[in-house]
Amino acid sequence: MDNAFEDERLSLVFTCCHPALSEPAQVALTLRTLGGLPPGEVARAFLVPETTMGQRLSRAKNKIRAAHIPYRVPPPDIWPERLVSVLAVLYLNFNEGYAATSGRETTRADLCREAIRPARIVVSLVPDETEAAGLLALMLLHDSWRPARTGDSLVTLEEQDRAQWDRERIAEGIRPLKETLAKGRAGPGPIRCRQ
Repeated sequence: MDNAFEDERLSLVFTCCHPALSEPAQVALTLRTLGGLPPGEVARAFLVPETTMGQRLSRAKNKIRAAHIPYRVPPPDIWPERLVSVLAVLYLNFNEGYAATSGRETTRADLCREAIRPARIVVSLVPDETEAAGLLALMLLHDSWRPARTGDSLVTLEEQDRAQWDRERIAEGIRPLKETLAKGRAGPGPIRCRQ
């Protein structure tokens, strides 16, 4: 493993997001195999029926086998060609944590944390990449409201007790947001992979 990643899980995400597959296939397969999301949750992330997602996952696995796609951690010079898919994996993993589509809990803090942690690493590895910094800011700011957002049901922003907001997390989220806006470059964001 390339120790530049500092994180085995993140290195596996970069490994799974192989450009021989379409971006949606990279993301879906990574969410399923590495993120451990059940097919139904992956399907809901892509806004498609579960049977459709099952077929997509099956085709992606078959392509990997047929093309003998190697399983290896990419060197830093090819990170950029995988970054959009990696960010999409982190975003959709966070999204499932922020608004759970299955189970009894309305949010899943573990998934939120497991998306934010590697996003911080990505930002440190590619500090000039505004998409990564913008995504980290988005996740941190949304996660800062999570304690006030849930009770017996979801609480709208207007009705939240703002004293419950995580001020440290807000401050941490504002820093990359300001840096990203100052650079004046914005791209399509990681959700473009959903097509």
